[in-house]
Amino acid sequence: MSMINVDHLAVSYGRGETMTRVVKDVSFDVAEGESFGLVGESGCGKSTVLGALGGRNRQWTGTITIDGETINQKRSISQLAKQQMVFQDPFGSIHPRHTIGRALLEPLEIHGKNNRQERVEKALKDVGLPLNFRYRFPHQLSGGQRQRVAIARALILEPRILLLDEPTSALDVSIQAEILNLLKDLREREKLTYILVSHDLAVVAHLCDRIAVMQNGTFVEVASKKQLQNGSVTHPYTRTLIDGSRGYVVKQV
Repeated sequence: MSMINVDHLAVSYGRGETMTRVVKDVSFDVAEGESFGLVGESGCGKSTVLGALGGRNRQWTGTITIDGETINQKRSISQLAKQQMVFQDPFGSIHPRHTIGRALLEPLEIHGKNNRQERVEKALKDVGLPLNFRYRFPHQLSGGQRQRVAIARALILEPRILLLDEPTSALDVSIQAEILNLLKDLREREKLTYILVSHDLAVVAHLCDRIAVMQNGTFVEVASKKQLQNGSVTHPYTRTLIDGSRGYVVKQV
């Protein structure tokens, strides 16, 4: 069963003569529990696809279906709660003057959830942070710890889908592996569906079952891990990305 279905998605910025089409006629589906990757160079449109799915960009055409429900440009609260985003910069996405506990409580208050303290404690445990971190401020945490908080905040509403926008690119390489392994464990334990955006083919291949390669607003190829591993991709741009990874993808897939 498809958790996400996207049909002929096009996304634009601006109006009239200044309008720029960033995403051009993209179609794909993501099965329930699958991790689907979008990879390509900066500006290719991959984060824009994520923005349309997450409700951040409303200037799109096409059809988006989430968990069997066709959605439009304006989302209901329940639709927004079903899918949550994790952003690239964990420091910028958390209010610097709020404690971690305050940051985790905010989405619960917005969505009118009960048992808030219990939910905060569970969210911290789920991402491997001590409960006393709820009293700390973002500047008192490392980059990896802040990204764990961002993941906890996304999970606290018990979504079915996580939209991950370059979730490790601002982190050191050693910390990247920890966060990717955490995300992998969470997906398996919580039966989550992921869409992961990255410019790094090795990062996407570590976590994703299938990878869509984007160039100039379109998909040039959708490849599996096995195809990346054995080199049976068909598009020259995909081969260029693999070559640019210096063999890391092949070794790690």
